[in-house]
Amino acid sequence: MSFTQIARQCSRFAAALSTARLASSSLVGQTQTRMMHRIVMPAMISSQKFHVRQYSAKSTIEDIKFRVLKVVSAYDKVTADKLNVESHFINDLGLDSLDHVEVIMAMEDEFGFEIPDSDAEKLLKPADIIKYVADKEDVYE
Repeated sequence: MSFTQIARQCSRFAAALSTARLASSSLVGQTQTRMMHRIVMPAMISSQKFHVRQYSAKSTIEDIKFRVLKVVSAYDKVTADKLNVESHFINDLGLDSLDHVEVIMAMEDEFGFEIPDSDAEKLLKPADIIKYVADKEDVYE
């Protein structure tokens, strides 16, 4: 092999090597960019979020009254003509003790807190429930 042939082979090898370096560096660059997006970007995005705490307006007596009557009227044994705030669950509306317990449980679901059995025994009218819920939620007229 002559000197010129060796020089040509070396130049071809150098060109191939530089092409391989460019290709590998672009792949490495892409890989690094992808890793950066996976690691850094979520942290950047989450640090830019604002945490907002929202509060609902405080209930009024009228809101509580509406919700209590709505829950009681949804009960299938209660007729709308007999239902008012002063209706007694057992004497006026014809509910039995099990029905009364179910009404109290529905109120717990509606307002999102538990009513102890000792208090539930005293809640015999929608007006009693309205007053009880208003006291629990610090709602005053």
